[in-house]
Amino acid sequence: MSRTAPRIDLFDVRPDDERAVALARDLRIIEALLFTSSQPLDAAALAAQLPGKTDIEALMEILGADYARRGVNIIKAAGGWMLRTAPDLAHVVAAGAVEPRKMSRAAVEVLSIVAYHQPVTRAEIEDIRGVSTSKGTLDVLLESGWVRLRGRRKAPGRPVTYGTTPAFLVHFGLDALQDLPGLDELRGAGLLDGRIPQGFSIPLPSDDAGLRDDEEPLEKEPLDLALAPLLAPLEDEE
Repeated sequence: MSRTAPRIDLFDVRPDDERAVALARDLRIIEALLFTSSQPLDAAALAAQLPGKTDIEALMEILGADYARRGVNIIKAAGGWMLRTAPDLAHVVAAGAVEPRKMSRAAVEVLSIVAYHQPVTRAEIEDIRGVSTSKGTLDVLLESGWVRLRGRRKAPGRPVTYGTTPAFLVHFGLDALQDLPGLDELRGAGLLDGRIPQGFSIPLPSDDAGLRDDEEPLEKEPLDLALAPLLAPLEDEE
């Protein structure tokens, strides 16, 4: 049985009820922090602003339940919490807003591949898509802040590996990559052909920031010692 978060009226707390006063104070502080932040705030960031130790998850459950009936909701995104317009009112907020430039189909495909298959190289993206991928497509995704350079594959040529960023999670309202739709959800939404090949599966995405065993850090290429004299500054001749 799921636990129902208690309703707290922040404006109707008896002054002599110290526990209720402290709870209301903590909720108001969190509310103010979320309102003034453009990025998700995690438990550590919220706890650092509260006077004493408290259960952040329990506080967010209370505050989230209260905001669930409002025009602005509290959602979990990228491991933290943030305020976002209630889904059923999105069309109201969007009315009159400047329509952002839409991504090309190629960019959407590449972004999807990076999200589900990361860490992934450009060659691996092209192998999955079945067509070549222009550098401009990846540049657009890098500039958007949704894709980042992770490292280099431990393979001939040391190709760069790509992965998603916290900004990607925030934009799509995801707490973690594991919240991306699976096979059944994609099929139910009509995004997959009903005639799926036998054995077809969708990889379990992971946004672990650490490099994997087949990756190495993005670092400057080692200087060829044979070229060092050519790169050294020339001294003035006497």
